Amino acid sequence: MPVPEYLKDLVDFLARLFRITLFQIHQTPVTLVSVFMFAFVLAGFFIASFIVNRWIFRKFLIRLQIEEGLRFTILRISHYVVLAVGAVFALQFVGIDLGGLAVIFGLLSVGIGFGLQNVASNFVSGVILLFERPIVIGDRITVGDLEGDVTAIKMRATTVQSLDNISIIVPNSDFIAGKVINWSHGGQMIRLQIDVGVSYGSDIDLVFRALRDVAASNSSVLTNPEPDILLTSFGDSALNMRLRVWIDDPKMHHNIRSDLNCAIVRKFRELGIEIPFPQRDLHLRSPSISPHMCKEPIDS
Repeated sequence: MPVPEYLKDLVDFLARLFRITLFQIHQTPVTLVSVFMFAFVLAGFFIASFIVNRWIFRKFLIRLQIEEGLRFTILRISHYVVLAVGAVFALQFVGIDLGGLAVIFGLLSVGIGFGLQNVASNFVSGVILLFERPIVIGDRITVGDLEGDVTAIKMRATTVQSLDNISIIVPNSDFIAGKVINWSHGGQMIRLQIDVGVSYGSDIDLVFRALRDVAASNSSVLTNPEPDILLTSFGDSALNMRLRVWIDDPKMHHNIRSDLNCAIVRKFRELGIEIPFPQRDLHLRSPSISPHMCKEPIDS
């Protein structure tokens, strides 16, 4: 069966269209076919990176029982490596040599100079986070007023799940340039400091024993290192005491602090130890009244 003429014309038109040179890189013409092949090869490597990551995860990381943070770092770096190899391979596949990458990087540097500074900064910060690992998946951190658990570290931003179960997207550069409190870095054991004031007439030895009993009665407080108690300063209306205890669950520090505060109030009430209110002296002065102000108005 002969092929209709309009189909031949359509095929010829599409062939000419896909062979049109869009631009040139290092004397190499780039056509629509090149663009499609580049995207196809890159997409293939993108899918391959997930397959490789799943294979690495199942074959090695689970068997070696590597911690979650290091496991995430290995998987993320392997993903970037596969994508980088795929990009180089795709460029070679469509006929663009590596010398053309210098032109591409030159164009990218111009783009960065005109508005991609934040994107580049966040990407570099993300790479630093993956290699230096000041924060890892599962860490309890505080950034500014935000406290939560790190759930993902990506190329541009890090996802933090707040205590209210809300996912907050934080730019990676905030972790490098700003102050970050990592409650889990270097171990799970942290120290809590509980400040309380007692009246000047209190038996100081009784106060020490009461605070020591409060710490001993809380199951979340570690016995090694032992809790310690300090008289930190002499306030305007109270002796300022500080109870310092160690715990091994930083994610529960708010709850443990609240339990200790409540236990201190109950213990002090039981022993008759007074927690004084802040005292403020108010001095009233009677204004001097001029004798002329007391005269009755004269009727006209």
